[in-house]
Amino acid sequence: MKVILFGASGMVGQGVLRECLVAPDVEAVLAIGRAPTGQSDPRLRELKHLDFTNFAPIEGELKGYDACFWCLGISSAGMSEADYTRVTYGYTMAAATPLARLNPGMTFVFVSGASTDSTEKGRSMWARVKGKTENALLKLPFKKVYLFRPGAIQPLHGITSKTTSYRVMYAVMTPFMPLLKALFPGSITTTERVGQAMLKVVREGAPKQVLENADLNALVAPAAAGLVQSS
Repeated sequence: MKVILFGASGMVGQGVLRECLVAPDVEAVLAIGRAPTGQSDPRLRELKHLDFTNFAPIEGELKGYDACFWCLGISSAGMSEADYTRVTYGYTMAAATPLARLNPGMTFVFVSGASTDSTEKGRSMWARVKGKTENALLKLPFKKVYLFRPGAIQPLHGITSKTTSYRVMYAVMTPFMPLLKALFPGSITTTERVGQAMLKVVREGAPKQVLENADLNALVAPAAAGLVQSS
């Protein structure tokens, strides 16, 4: 399996990259981004690209891949709808459109978010924009598109978020993870499970295209039984 990964330096992307590099059937990973991942592996190639509104200059690098994992995302806090749309919808579609043309057999996995608004008409700005992006991706001629809508994600293996408020939140929540898992079974996943689930939908498919935390955990069960580990 050959994978293109966007957002590899973020919390979710770090977890997905780790799972790609420990999977024996992943022969190559192309990480496209503005910042280096900090990882070193003979199967990993990093391509620095600054203009996420235009991928025409690097189209020659994008052909021959089986999967694309889109983990690039930002918080909508303090952003206008226009600016949030430019990044969330604009960047995604600027990359996905040529990828679908160059790799018709590709599986595209988009990390969205819990409570995303598929109607594009709700009151929540970020949910509308995510819904618009999901709907547009589903219209592209990929082999398959999967929309991951995680809620609470526990970072494992020393992975941290680049967002200060998220780092604080995760630090506070960690001691309570066993209790939260008991009270809200299926509502918490991990960076490890997200990465494993991405690889599994490429290998085997999934019963539905929109997958939330409980679905992601179920895909990689029984491994998901270890959700509260903190290694």
